[in-house]
Amino acid sequence: MHLKSLLKNSALRYGDRNAIQYGDRRLTYSDTEHKSNMFAGALIKAGIIREDRVALFLSNSPDFVISFFGSIKAGAVAVPLDQQYKATEIRAILNHAQPSVIVAEASALDVIRPLLPEFGCVKAVIGVSDEACDGTIGFDAFLSGGSAEETSFVPSPDDVAVLMYTSFASLKPRGVMLTHDSFVKEAEMSARGYRQTQQDVMMLFALPMFHVFGLVSAVLGSVYSGSTIVVIPGTGLSIGSFMAAIEREKGTMYLGVPFIYSLAVDLAEKGGLTYNLDSMRIWASAGAPLSPSLAERFRKGYGREILDCYGLTEAVSHVTCPDLDSPVVPGSAGRALPGWKVKITDDAGHEVPAGTAGEILVEGPVMKGYYKDPTATGQVLKNGRLRTGDLGRIDESGNLYITGRSKPTIIIKGQNIYPEDPESVIASHPGVKEAAVMGIGDRVRGEVIAAAVSVREGCRVTEAEIRQLCGDNLAGYKVPRKILFIDSLPRKKNGDIDKETLRRELFLPPVFPVP
Repeated sequence: MHLKSLLKNSALRYGDRNAIQYGDRRLTYSDTEHKSNMFAGALIKAGIIREDRVALFLSNSPDFVISFFGSIKAGAVAVPLDQQYKATEIRAILNHAQPSVIVAEASALDVIRPLLPEFGCVKAVIGVSDEACDGTIGFDAFLSGGSAEETSFVPSPDDVAVLMYTSFASLKPRGVMLTHDSFVKEAEMSARGYRQTQQDVMMLFALPMFHVFGLVSAVLGSVYSGSTIVVIPGTGLSIGSFMAAIEREKGTMYLGVPFIYSLAVDLAEKGGLTYNLDSMRIWASAGAPLSPSLAERFRKGYGREILDCYGLTEAVSHVTCPDLDSPVVPGSAGRALPGWKVKITDDAGHEVPAGTAGEILVEGPVMKGYYKDPTATGQVLKNGRLRTGDLGRIDESGNLYITGRSKPTIIIKGQNIYPEDPESVIASHPGVKEAAVMGIGDRVRGEVIAAAVSVREGCRVTEAEIRQLCGDNLAGYKVPRKILFIDSLPRKKNGDIDKETLRRELFLPPVFPVP
């Protein structure tokens, strides 16, 4: 099966019974099929051909789903992106992806428009909730130019359907090529792992569709199962508003990140649980380690378990999940889903005995490779086996425990960030000699970004200047929350900056102590 038939089959089976709900908007599976056909037809009319890229700077909405499936039906490759990116980040990614079409909301278009003269590859710019202006066309106007008839394009299972950009430094982008076959298989495995059916109501809150957990496990798993998807619109909504939506919509499933569960626990502990959440049967977490203490606090406050899952972009979404028929094992991310194999290997790539820590290696419908980067692909992908760069161990029952990361990643609210982005921006300040960025513990967010900055002799640099520089060039979640100035950065014997010494001497105990 391919993604085009995934939606078509759901439209045939579930038609107008279930839908994607967004505030007052209700988009049934039949509507989604027809409107995505129209979007595909309009793309083809605009000159889009097979393997052209369509960049989607969209928040969670029915328009995202229409654009996503429409791009694929036209034979193009969908490129979901964070609409919070700033000009520096957008320029780097557009240079790498070279999209033929950009679909964006007004806030992202304000940043994108001045950059367009640099990109002759772009044939059309479509503005959601935006009238035609400055070379762009409104979403509804563009949609009306296409036919609701199915396109003749038939994808091969091995065709690249989606180019997902990872947490690797976005100023040096790394695009993960994911095929139709891998997407459909993962959507099916996720839905079966959660025993998802057309009676389920998937609540989508604070989990972006441009992230694989949101797109594949929440959205495509629901499309496969015919479940209703309730998108909680807007940003900055309170956790109480989310709980009220669950009660109102009789939600049955929620997939989120530990940050949201931390907010939920705080809500229950401060004011008591005043919402009727009896309809909920699945609370799942991924994107960052779920601490046993947070899981226990949620259990006490809500009387339910959180299913802690493990996955990564290169593996399409989550690879493991606790068994629904067995008690949750504290600290574990569960066992491999049917269709996946998880192994622990030593530095030489050999599998180690149960209970021994090492690098996590997965086998299954993994990525096709990194876009335009065969060297990086060869370093992590061999004979269908993916080296994740994450560290863990597996017990005698097959439960996976995450023990660390071999990659220098900072995880904030489930969003993975490489230090290289803020480091390069800070170092661009003419008064900065060098900078080191690292994650430090935070009770709610998991981690926050801290920066140690060395200033050139005779120069004066302020904390406000560093924050402004980062804020102008990076998405808000990449801006350091803690900045300290020191004379020189400590070095290891090999000449690398010694971040562990910096973390220990400057930033520990954590700014927000972890209980």
